[in-house]
Amino acid sequence: MINFNNNSLFDSIPPITRNLLLINTIVWLSCLVFGRMVDILGLHYFQAKGFYVYQLITYMFTHEEFSHLFFNMFALFMFGGLIERVWGPQRYLFYYMVTGVGAGLVQMLVSYIIIRSYAGGLETDSLLGQQQLYYLYNTFPVTIGASGAVFGLLLAFGMLFPNAPLYFMFIPIPIKAKYFVIGYGLVEFFFGISNRAGDNVAHFAHLGGMFFGIIMILYWRKRKTSNGRDFFQY
Repeated sequence: MINFNNNSLFDSIPPITRNLLLINTIVWLSCLVFGRMVDILGLHYFQAKGFYVYQLITYMFTHEEFSHLFFNMFALFMFGGLIERVWGPQRYLFYYMVTGVGAGLVQMLVSYIIIRSYAGGLETDSLLGQQQLYYLYNTFPVTIGASGAVFGLLLAFGMLFPNAPLYFMFIPIPIKAKYFVIGYGLVEFFFGISNRAGDNVAHFAHLGGMFFGIIMILYWRKRKTSNGRDFFQY
């Protein structure tokens, strides 16, 4: 007889990472059943009529395509559990949420810059220009996905375990985590400034997660634990 209560793989995942995996999956299923959930939970441009402050949190648990969910959850599973064991659940959850919200704020800033650049060619003093600007606000792509927080975890892994070997997909050559993270960040920056047609990936949100992550880690590195040992020396 199969014992369904003894799921050793699932039970071996630390609690915060396990719950994050569950929440993201449940929200994805909800979006699959109730399509409008993406519009409600996704992060709208802050001057759009559909924007609400809570979206800075809900967007990072929202996915529409299964491939988007799968790769984010795979990275969360690979990196999150280990980092949670090192930091403990409270610090780990705080870091995850801050990098996710930070990624959303950076994406919002980039969206503002893009819209301002478009608005430069509009006569915003006229009624038509104001209508066109309003149209830009409300048709700007909605941001969804855990990628910003996941990139924050990738950054943390590279700083905690800089010499750990990582393998890029389909390339059977180990790369030290510190070089992998730097290289991945540069690639994201390149794609972000390239502004390629048809590219709907929020590259600057990824970079935002890494940026907020490195700020937090550098701050924590200056603090000592109660026994005087640097928190990050493992």
